Amino acid sequence: MRERVKTAVRAWGPAVLWMGLIFYLSAQSQLPGVPEAWLDVLLKKTAHFLAYAVLARLYLRALGFHKELPVAPAALALFLAAVYAATDEFHQSFVPGRTSSLTDWLIDGGGAAAGLLIPGLVGRLRPVLGR
Repeated sequence: MRERVKTAVRAWGPAVLWMGLIFYLSAQSQLPGVPEAWLDVLLKKTAHFLAYAVLARLYLRALGFHKELPVAPAALALFLAAVYAATDEFHQSFVPGRTSSLTDWLIDGGGAAAGLLIPGLVGRLRPVLGR
């Protein structure tokens, strides 16, 4: 039993910690920004994209500890990231100064998909490119 708990913590601990960081940042009424509005938006949307790319990779890593899954691990990782992104947007709707945004949810999902796809593509292209 103890070994199963250790394995679960090793598998899911990083993802849960990352989810906690996302939750903490989403609970902030205001995050630091830059004076130029267009750059502020770009930086924040990029942060959404990258945060969920990392989360999807952490989910994929955690799912690798499970021997039998009903679906492909990458598909399940993408689904979990999209669901967490939806709950995050819902959570933001209760935070003063924050809003829930379908656009942000789509950016989060795009980041999760990219986080799952890009490393695989790079791995497949590396032998072709000779690096």
